[in-house]
Amino acid sequence: MPVYKAPLRDMKFLLNDVFDYPAHYQRLASGENATPDIVDAILTECGRFCEEVLSPLYQTGDEEGCTLDNGQVTTPGGYRDAYEQYVSGGWQGLSAPEAFGGQGLPASMGLLKQEMMGTANWSFSMYPGLSLGAMNTIFLHGDEQQKQTFLIPLTEGRWAGTMCLTEPQCGTDLGQVKTRAEPQSDGSYRLTGTKIFISSGEHDLTENIVHIVLARLPEAPKGTRGISLFIVPKFLPDAEGGVGERNAVSCGALEKKMGIKASATCVMNFDGATGFLIGPENEGLDCMFTFMNTARIGTAIQGVGPAELSYQWALAYARERRSMRALSGKKDPEEVADTIIHHADVRRMLLTQKAIAEGGRAMLYYAARLADHMVEGLTEGDDRKAEKYDDKLGFLTPILKGFLTEMGCEAANLGVQVFGGHGYIREHGMEQIVRDTRIATLYEGTTGIQALDLLGRKVLLMTRGGAVRDFTLKIANFARKQLTDKRLRPYALELIKLTGQWNLLTVRIMLAARKERDLVSAAANDFLMYSGYVTMAYMWLRQATAAVDRLDNGGEESEAFYRAKLATTEFYFERLLPRAQSHATSMLSPTRTLMQLEPDHMAFTG
Repeated sequence: MPVYKAPLRDMKFLLNDVFDYPAHYQRLASGENATPDIVDAILTECGRFCEEVLSPLYQTGDEEGCTLDNGQVTTPGGYRDAYEQYVSGGWQGLSAPEAFGGQGLPASMGLLKQEMMGTANWSFSMYPGLSLGAMNTIFLHGDEQQKQTFLIPLTEGRWAGTMCLTEPQCGTDLGQVKTRAEPQSDGSYRLTGTKIFISSGEHDLTENIVHIVLARLPEAPKGTRGISLFIVPKFLPDAEGGVGERNAVSCGALEKKMGIKASATCVMNFDGATGFLIGPENEGLDCMFTFMNTARIGTAIQGVGPAELSYQWALAYARERRSMRALSGKKDPEEVADTIIHHADVRRMLLTQKAIAEGGRAMLYYAARLADHMVEGLTEGDDRKAEKYDDKLGFLTPILKGFLTEMGCEAANLGVQVFGGHGYIREHGMEQIVRDTRIATLYEGTTGIQALDLLGRKVLLMTRGGAVRDFTLKIANFARKQLTDKRLRPYALELIKLTGQWNLLTVRIMLAARKERDLVSAAANDFLMYSGYVTMAYMWLRQATAAVDRLDNGGEESEAFYRAKLATTEFYFERLLPRAQSHATSMLSPTRTLMQLEPDHMAFTG
């Protein structure tokens, strides 16, 4: 099985040439220490940790999985040592406030770290990854005592965090949450209920686990308006802030999953567990969205990561595997056959993976800049700034999560296809990438939920098309500037045309939905995928623009590197972007094609 190699050259190209992160960091209060030298050193060291420590555990962790014995979960061999190295390296607190033991670097630095970790070993990265969401939630909504009690050990990595949302009867419909929270005389609450699908709910990596739990207070309103948020630690903190007595929360079962088997996905039972209200009563879902948006951006990495990993391994295989002769003539006449990388159909699969991985990475880094500004606004108490960038990021979040994870699944499947029958065999690791990636389109809201959030909530209800107008204006303005360069003009013209079509599609759906409510649901998935393809095209034009500039004026990379960017841009626009038109056609198709068949007539069996 090939090993993971951190794509540092591509990462630095995006950071320095495409998005000018050095200038971006200079404008941030938290970016004072994020100098180019420091950023380069962090990326290099994180890449080494991922390549040498996490990647070797990827396949063994899948084979061993987690075990549950008397309520205690044991992670696979090597995980505890890897986590200790992670903690000793200070990685958990990379972007956490210095006041709570963190390094105070911009939030985007944490995303760069998460991308490499998630690509090398997604199962492992979920343990510290869930903690980051808990930290953000407590930082933004907790009182000062809660921050002092929980944020320091979470930042240090001595404690871990989870998000406990859904229950057996809920799924995504959290308005059905039944977990109860009874107020106690000392100001605490007793929580009773069962939560399912809880990633990192129980494990042996840390001395304590802090659960962020949705529950209902007595007499709370029905539905989502009656949900509150609570901190429920596995062990109650003692007077010195250490680990005290065991709380009444336990792991009842481990889910038997298709993939990410080294990540403990738990059924968690709260049997009168002591919890502490965080944020206002009955506003828990609003507070939890801090956690959810963090998780959804993080999950989008699981689209980019498997595309990158599967591409690396498929490329290495295609360079070595020999089968038949190239149709254009022998490439290795002294050998019995040519390597399969000379076959056009194999190139199609490899270039699709490459375009998805590198285009998706650019989408993430674009969003990470917005996240930096949003976090700074929240940290500084500048509500206007925070809301401005939260709106921008909120529009992109469902596109990132929904589109990139769907594309990540496609890229992972293509990796198996490049290997042929060998890809179906476990020893090569390609089928594991497929199994591990499949969950990404499901948790933190399925692709359908993301699509409804994008079209129904962000575009139609909240902005009446304004979100699309604002974003497409930005794209079109950038594209117009590239019309003077003949190397970029075809892509710029196509993108300008697509921005107009995106707005037109939005208006047509908005008008039609007034008479036909089901249209929004019927069109949502196609609208999301169309949005994703156009957004990725924007990212490829930005990369091509940077590559042309470096070819003309010199850059840190080789000429071959920049020309490869231009070739991949051409591939994306010619081979992948045309898919957007099929989604444009489908989203305007009559709703009756989906709804006219009676449920009882969906199948006729014996």
